[in-house]
Amino acid sequence: MRSLLFVPGDSERKMAKAADTGADALILDLEDSVSQSRKADARQIVTSFLNAADRSAGTPWLIVRVNALDTGMSDEDLAAVISAAPDAILLPKAGSGADIQHLSARIAVHEAEAGLEDGKIKIHALMTETAGGMLSAGSFAAKSERLSALAWGAEDLAADIGASSNKNENGAYTDVFRMARALTILAAANARVDAIDTVFTDFRDMEGLDAECRAAVRDGFTGKMAIHPDQVAVINRAFTPPPEDVERAVRILALFAAAGPEAGVLSLDGKMIDRPHLRQAERIARRAGLEPHTLPEIS
Repeated sequence: MRSLLFVPGDSERKMAKAADTGADALILDLEDSVSQSRKADARQIVTSFLNAADRSAGTPWLIVRVNALDTGMSDEDLAAVISAAPDAILLPKAGSGADIQHLSARIAVHEAEAGLEDGKIKIHALMTETAGGMLSAGSFAAKSERLSALAWGAEDLAADIGASSNKNENGAYTDVFRMARALTILAAANARVDAIDTVFTDFRDMEGLDAECRAAVRDGFTGKMAIHPDQVAVINRAFTPPPEDVERAVRILALFAAAGPEAGVLSLDGKMIDRPHLRQAERIARRAGLEPHTLPEIS
């Protein structure tokens, strides 16, 4: 998933339009974009949208952002939407790996009640929205096989720590927020899941968005969240590997496949490649959407 577009869960019109934006995933939001008085309506609207959505190949993943565990509303969110089988649940303000375990157990109960396959619904987690989440970054690994992505956010963290802004006078993230970004990359790598970059809030500044996307690709993020449909094309373009990178990755994967599981150091175009090159090639292949059966044979 390159682009993950937030859509207010209480707007049927916006959800219908979002499905045609080219986003790889839609985050149907029951949290921040929905007022308290509209929470119940949003649950019904999101559930109806999930039930009616086209789930064929090439359609966007459908992710539901529930309310945080400590709000007392997440149980109602899960009870409403799990039977409609979203592809994933996005947990905001995740405080530690224990929160992931707790959410996974609750999803499992609702899956069983709905007759869904156990483990079908994945978990994405926003892990830097609280100081506790940041300080517990290492705890997210190996807590649930459902966990498939970690993301970071700057707005809620600023409120939690009492910062007046998350950026300095030059528009760059200040130290605490750069640390949150770095911890997300490290925690995701440690947990062997995708790292998703935060939103770019100025939806009219496409040049700034492109620059932030390219920095995210450089540093190891696999995708980026969006708040406006116009941002999707820019994000998709930045997170799509260039053809020459994909071609080289395929060659590296094929060489290691032909050499067998004990292969250590190989040669490609007269240069040494080893296991780190293989891991990087695997990441590029995943970003390009390649499957193992598409790799060429080596004679």
